[in-house]
Amino acid sequence: MGTLITVSQLLLSLSILVILHEWGHFYAARTFKTKVEKFYLFFNPGFSLFKKQIGETEYGIGWLPLGGYVKIAGMIDESMDKEQMEGPPQPWEFRSKPAWQRLIIMLGGVIVNFILGYLIFVVLLWHYGDKYYPNENIKYGMHITDSVGYDMGFKNGDKIKSIDGVPYERFDAGRLVRAIAIDDAKTVQVNRGGQEINLDIDEKYIGELTKYGQGPIFGPRVPFKLGVVTEGGNANKAGLKVGDKITAVNGMPLMFYDEFVDKVKGLANITANIEIERDGSRQTIPVTFNENGLIGVQPSGDFDFLIQERTKYSIIEALPAAFTKSVNFLGTQIKAFGQMFKGKMKMKESVGGPIAIGGMFGNTWEWERFWNITAVLSLILGFMNLLPIPALDGGHVVFLLWEIITGVKPSDKFMEYTTFAGFIILMGLMVLIFGIDIMRLINK
Repeated sequence: MGTLITVSQLLLSLSILVILHEWGHFYAARTFKTKVEKFYLFFNPGFSLFKKQIGETEYGIGWLPLGGYVKIAGMIDESMDKEQMEGPPQPWEFRSKPAWQRLIIMLGGVIVNFILGYLIFVVLLWHYGDKYYPNENIKYGMHITDSVGYDMGFKNGDKIKSIDGVPYERFDAGRLVRAIAIDDAKTVQVNRGGQEINLDIDEKYIGELTKYGQGPIFGPRVPFKLGVVTEGGNANKAGLKVGDKITAVNGMPLMFYDEFVDKVKGLANITANIEIERDGSRQTIPVTFNENGLIGVQPSGDFDFLIQERTKYSIIEALPAAFTKSVNFLGTQIKAFGQMFKGKMKMKESVGGPIAIGGMFGNTWEWERFWNITAVLSLILGFMNLLPIPALDGGHVVFLLWEIITGVKPSDKFMEYTTFAGFIILMGLMVLIFGIDIMRLINK
């Protein structure tokens, strides 16, 4: 059931984005009285799941959910329909329109994507607001959940004060990772046991922080409360229950999970006295650790002691806030590409295809998360389509700008060859990304 919900969210989100992207091209083309022969959601090599002729346009749904397309008369595109280009140009064809009109038609899709992402952010900020944890409320500091964090110099209990001298006012582990991996932050200032310490960040960690599947490295440090007690495990047999707070092992007091891990090292096949707090009372329970030094428990992810705040926006306030959020997100994407070109981030470890995107939605349907991911994907789709690859909108835009500036229109043959080359590049990238997705799934 969870997989079905994930796939349903992915298909619905992609359908919304593809239809509106192609509608942007369609609307611009029709505005300039250019004939649109086909409007398709998904690709239809060989056959269509559905199609209907309405006026001069065939509307349909393909069976290959890798995007969609509009087929504009008199335009060299990935369909490689050469026959229509052999006759003399007709007034309703793309090639007969002035360069500035053709430019607007080609930009129609990405403009809609950028507007859509922005408008979704507007509604989300207005309806839900902006949730966050004030950094001052993280009273126990951070919990370092991965060895990468330790290698960088962080320790459990560190309280972040600033990043490159900029005050860290909201606790956001993702923001800390982005600052280091995307913005090239060089120093993080932390409070450790009352002492201010500057941690110098080596850029070699950028690849580790952005590696696909890398779990959260930083989180808020919370008192050790049991979130999972494995049925049939030693803790379960001894009588430990979900919700118990472990406060000591063999008389050694502790408060946090990382302290528990440190104190039970080497206790394989040994019985220890575990002191717990349950319903306001304390009791000691003997528990035997197995041959691997485990008793079958996991900490709770319940941050009930943290106070989450929410910034509320009126619709007027949401407009500029959503614009800033959209611009910042696009800026992050551009910087991420820059890090890849510099070799600091590896493409095969940082990018993901449909399988990775589907995992973002989760196996439960939450509308706030669904629309937030859809807004992000809309901005990414707009950005990716602007890349100067001939088969993409961005490739056509480059040639049209050249024509507008120089007055020289590329020949149909030139456009045919470059579009074909761009199509091959795109197919290669898609195969690569799908291959990366599949290999991750196999090795999971």
